[in-house]
Amino acid sequence: MTKSLYLVRHAKAGWDNAGIADFDRPLNEKGLQSAPLMASFLKDRRVAPCMIVSSPALRALSTAGIFSDILGYPRERIEKRIEIYEGGIDNLHRIVQALPDDCVIAMLFGHNPSITDFSNYLTGRHLDGIVTCGIVRVDFNLQSWAMVCPGSGRVGAYDFPKQHQ
Repeated sequence: MTKSLYLVRHAKAGWDNAGIADFDRPLNEKGLQSAPLMASFLKDRRVAPCMIVSSPALRALSTAGIFSDILGYPRERIEKRIEIYEGGIDNLHRIVQALPDDCVIAMLFGHNPSITDFSNYLTGRHLDGIVTCGIVRVDFNLQSWAMVCPGSGRVGAYDFPKQHQ
């Protein structure tokens, strides 16, 4: 059975206010344009996630919320995981391995460098850096998410805002 994991780097966030903690940085104007653009791109391809997991940092959660609205996924069902914000391949790997096996399309919203490192880890394909609001679809030919391991996935697609503007 094929499973697909969409790794989404949060949309562009602002550094305008030095008094705002990194965790609380909001999307800027560019981010507020690119998130609906990329979510609509997925909707046009009939992507219907059965699970959305996001960093609770404002910029990632805002991006996930915009995608949820456009893809018809209830915002209140977005699973917030601080481990995504904390970063690291191991944290992301544990989250993916614990996904329910009846879910065939999952989305994970996070931050660089972890989101790029995780994509490279899962696929063995080297991407230099997933751009803001970039989406990597990783396809697995596995029965269970628990079987996800280094190199077990393949890049099905890499899309980003500049391709669609």
